[in-house]
Amino acid sequence: MNARERLLTALSNGKPDHLPAQVHSWMRYYLDHYLGGCDQYEAYARFGLDAVIYVGPEHHYAAADLVRWQVERRDLGTDTDGNDLWVEAIHTPEGDLIRRGAGNAITVWETEPLIKSERDFELFAKYAPVPDRVDISPVRAAKDKIGDHGIVRGHAYGFGQGSPWQDVCILMGTEPAIFAALDKPEWMHYMLETILQKRLRWLERWGDAPFDLIETGGGAGSNTVISPKMFREFCLPYDRRQHAALHAAGHRIVYHLCGGLMQMLEMVAENGADGLETMTPPSMGGDCDLAEANRRVGDRLFFIGGFDQNAGFEKGTPESARAQVFALHAACPDGGYICSPSDHFFYGDPANIQAFADAAKECRY
Repeated sequence: MNARERLLTALSNGKPDHLPAQVHSWMRYYLDHYLGGCDQYEAYARFGLDAVIYVGPEHHYAAADLVRWQVERRDLGTDTDGNDLWVEAIHTPEGDLIRRGAGNAITVWETEPLIKSERDFELFAKYAPVPDRVDISPVRAAKDKIGDHGIVRGHAYGFGQGSPWQDVCILMGTEPAIFAALDKPEWMHYMLETILQKRLRWLERWGDAPFDLIETGGGAGSNTVISPKMFREFCLPYDRRQHAALHAAGHRIVYHLCGGLMQMLEMVAENGADGLETMTPPSMGGDCDLAEANRRVGDRLFFIGGFDQNAGFEKGTPESARAQVFALHAACPDGGYICSPSDHFFYGDPANIQAFADAAKECRY
């Protein structure tokens, strides 16, 4: 099998020739500091991994919509730790929305969320634009470039992560969103429905984007963040409808929970997703028992992830990386599994990644 066939077989819950292996997106910091500044295509080729290229379309907005949603960003210098600070004001015809954040060479984060009141969300609901044109040429270009060496995946359009609940948690902050769901459930459902409708309008304009895999979900739906009861009320109904629309457009879906997921397994199988990631182990702050997950829902979902990148890549050795791969392969002996780090990594000897890639080739079915 070539890499594309191997990955697509696993995504169809089948047995490829050997265990497919990818990374959870190459971070620019790692590429620049450890791999000489190469791109994701060159990085995959260097290690002989099965390439999973993360790419998105270009979104274009109507001029009339942008006039009513004018984003003004201002740099605020650096703090004592060297982080770059910024503030963003979004001007609408009925008032402004404000958010603040920071960033460094590794990542960016928000320090003040955009939505802080019901009035703020009304401005968002009324004026936050949805693309009126979606240019899928970057997706086609990526697919042509990778060819038989891998697949291309993307995200469902939204305002934070892959699904409405995760969007609300990004827009409001996770704790305020949880309090709002408990104290004002009707308002929370209104926000979720508003966001879902914006997402569905985008999908109508997407056309025939040739993705091999679309990511939905998000870490805020993990059972290390919310309860199964909250997931059933505030995630499941909206996920089902988004997934139905994505399936109607011909897409395969992986649902992303980068935290605890063992209490959510059956509900993910209910929500219409085809697969589940990132299968985060306890050593990374999750709760995944991959063999148990495979026993319970492996006939309905494929899996991606499970590898502890801190122990295997950033602080590991080639021997420890190899041992993890063999253990994960043993947990899914019937296929339907792609070995991958459970999250991003920024440090580590490239020899550990090479051992990860080589071990996967030895794990045959």
